[in-house]
Amino acid sequence: MTVHEEPDHDHDHGTEHGHPHAPIETTEKPGYYDIMEQAFQELMIEKGYIGADEIRHQIEVLDSRNPALGAKVVARAWTDPEFKSRLLENGRTACEELGITFYDLTELIVLENTPKVHNLIVCTLCSCYPRPVLGLPPDWYKAKPYRARAVYEPRKVLAEFGTIIPDDVEVRVSDSTAIQRYLVLPMRPPGTKGYSEEQLAALVTRDAMIGVIPVNCPTEGIAA
Repeated sequence: MTVHEEPDHDHDHGTEHGHPHAPIETTEKPGYYDIMEQAFQELMIEKGYIGADEIRHQIEVLDSRNPALGAKVVARAWTDPEFKSRLLENGRTACEELGITFYDLTELIVLENTPKVHNLIVCTLCSCYPRPVLGLPPDWYKAKPYRARAVYEPRKVLAEFGTIIPDDVEVRVSDSTAIQRYLVLPMRPPGTKGYSEEQLAALVTRDAMIGVIPVNCPTEGIAA
């Protein structure tokens, strides 16, 4: 686990910076690891170690996962303090309580946002991501500008997502690995007292569970 804590200094929260940087793009050409992954897959099929049907099945499993699973976990944590405690202690086993299965040996660490700490998730090496609970990562999460800039200028990256973090709130950046994945437990928004778990889960977005945005206050028309 690599956690980068931002130095304590004054910050310019605007999106205009005093130095150039690569913008966070949503698409990029296949990188070295993407090409090697495809080549390895083709070699394994050619040698008979794995079949195309098995690969297709695993892809279908991946495609069946989506952020609604993570939102369900967050909503339960907001409404059940005992579950929240177990979730923060061991994210994987707590998710399994809700019937969310894990198809690999990765560890899931859940990081709680508070009024004093804001968590941001990145994978600086490639695109390690909590796929069992969020599905496939967005393109911008895999892009090199996000992977680099999230570490050394997280406040500016967050500002580009429209998230302004006050100076008295610490920003912690956690770097995912092949065996450790992270999920952000965002703060429950005000105005949601009496909401059911289903109503709460409907407010939770994928980006909030990565840490680039907060969970917004409920819109008008949702029954309290």
